[in-house]
Amino acid sequence: MLDQSEIAVFPEASPRVRRVSGDRPWIWLASGWEDMLRAGRVSFAWGALFVAVGAALIGGAALLGAYEAVLPLAAGFPLLAPVLVIGLYEVSRRIEAGEKVSFATPLLALRRNASQLGVVGFVLGFVFLAWMRIATLLFAWFFGARGFNAGEFLSQVVLSGANALFLVIGSAIGAVLALVVFAISAVSLPMLLDRESDNAFTAIATSVAAVRANPRAMLLWAFLIGCFIGSGLLLGLVGLILTLPLVAHATWHAYRDLVARDGAAGDTSTPTSPGE
Repeated sequence: MLDQSEIAVFPEASPRVRRVSGDRPWIWLASGWEDMLRAGRVSFAWGALFVAVGAALIGGAALLGAYEAVLPLAAGFPLLAPVLVIGLYEVSRRIEAGEKVSFATPLLALRRNASQLGVVGFVLGFVFLAWMRIATLLFAWFFGARGFNAGEFLSQVVLSGANALFLVIGSAIGAVLALVVFAISAVSLPMLLDRESDNAFTAIATSVAAVRANPRAMLLWAFLIGCFIGSGLLLGLVGLILTLPLVAHATWHAYRDLVARDGAAGDTSTPTSPGE
């Protein structure tokens, strides 16, 4: 018999998601902060790597004069972030298990359930490409085939109140897609890394079930993720060196809180705070 705080995702007992209090995301962040400090340079190096890749993509678009792609690329980064930081989930998993962590540790994540992790990555990649296509069409609808130099793009597209509707519609569409990605990836990728016997369909269904079972906690968590990633982007991507690893490590602890472990049917234990 399941504990009342646990909900079966499928008719069989496993996997099960747990109901948690609405303030749990603060505990996940505290635990993620501890992991980030323990991993030290490994976490920051991984964050710096993806900042460099993101800067190269956005800078490349700007150098080619494709300024219409700059905003979608920057705004679309969070859609791919969950799959980009799989290696940091592995770092947290090893810290939890008392294992050593090195610069090679994030790469070792690719050896665990790679095919199913790839399926979820494909889904997130599809959403990202859909966003880029929608953003391109939206830009063409408002501005036609007109070209912009850097100054014109900034003054006439980004900062112009006359084009506020363009930014509002684009932001609304991006927010909807971000919520879809959040529901799909809230716990699915850490789960596949941890449970190599599970598949992508089970992991995605479990992630959606965890979000539905914990609306208060997950709305707060989505808001906090948006704040951390958004602040990192506003700081010219550099802030992501800190905020991206923090969110990644915290996501591992969110998974541990929200998904009951195998063989724990009837487990009535409650999540613990960092250091307990």
